[in-house]
Amino acid sequence: MAKEKTPKKKDSEKSKKGSYAAGGQGIVAAAIRPRLKDKYDKEIVPALMKDLGFENKMRVPRVLKVVMNAGLGRATQNIKIIDTAMNDIAAIAGQKPITTKSKMAISNFKLRAGLPIGVKVTLRGGHMWEFLDRLISLALPRIRDFRGISDRGFDGLGNFTMGLKDHHVFPEVDYESVDSSFGMNITIVTSAQSDDEARALIEKLGFPFRKRQAKKAA
Repeated sequence: MAKEKTPKKKDSEKSKKGSYAAGGQGIVAAAIRPRLKDKYDKEIVPALMKDLGFENKMRVPRVLKVVMNAGLGRATQNIKIIDTAMNDIAAIAGQKPITTKSKMAISNFKLRAGLPIGVKVTLRGGHMWEFLDRLISLALPRIRDFRGISDRGFDGLGNFTMGLKDHHVFPEVDYESVDSSFGMNITIVTSAQSDDEARALIEKLGFPFRKRQAKKAA
């Protein structure tokens, strides 16, 4: 009696190898952590526990999200400004932004309700940490005559907002396109329960605050 031929396993083995390879790549990709997040976990958390007197590391303030917002009022005269800003913010943030629209009509400025007047993006997770790293180590040092950032941007709730006059300080943007330059506000939302806690966190991340000049005695 003839023996039945067993099915070939080459195809199944190939598919397994492929899945293993893909899985391996996924493991490698997952193992690559943003260096600022790594610094936060290994260095900043222990330092803040000591400085702020916390015994539980879950009490240590952390960054929850970063919001970038660029107001582009002149876009009402030239809608292409919005397209340029969308592309530039996407390059800076690493993810697609959304447009912000006017909520009311203002006849003096020829502004109708619903017109795009800005660009906004909210970053969390890896994109957030990568952006903060580039902001601190690449963008801020490129500001002309930079002497530190103002500490007046705290809102009393542990969040901090800073402004940039020109988005070309980010290396992802073509510096020669000066005609399309615009400013933006960057808000760092934290879990801190006070501005003092938030400042301690933001300083440990590497943000250089400008030193206030002492008032001269009369």
